[in-house]
Amino acid sequence: QLQLVVSGGGSVQPGGSLRLSCAASGGTLGPYAMGWFRQAPGKEREWISCISSNSGSTMYVDSVKGRFTISRDSAKNIVYLHMNDLKPEDTAEYGCAAARWKLCAPGVTFAAPGGYGIDYWGKGVQVTVSS
Repeated sequence: QLQLVVSGGGSVQPGGSLRLSCAASGGTLGPYAMGWFRQAPGKEREWISCISSNSGSTMYVDSVKGRFTISRDSAKNIVYLHMNDLKPEDTAEYGCAAARWKLCAPGVTFAAPGGYGIDYWGKGVQVTVSS
């Protein structure tokens, strides 16, 4: 049974950077595609990025493309989301998820907002971007 712990959230000014970490325990992330999602108050969960189990494929939604980078460190059993040039509209709660049988590919939504097919969830952390 995997446990996912998300860390690295906080408050930054527009243009700032943060790195979110999704650390796994109780098992290896190896077989899982990993996704990052965010949810702002009053809005649906949005899957913003994912990385395939072998790191061969990644996906970014248009709103974060070129600013966010997802990566995974198999040795540390951690998945990262590097967020640069943050904007006020990036303000949300950010979380991670692991899915054994989900496809991660450019242009393909990782999961439905409800998260069907997600095996494990990491509780979100708040990211606030304001001046």
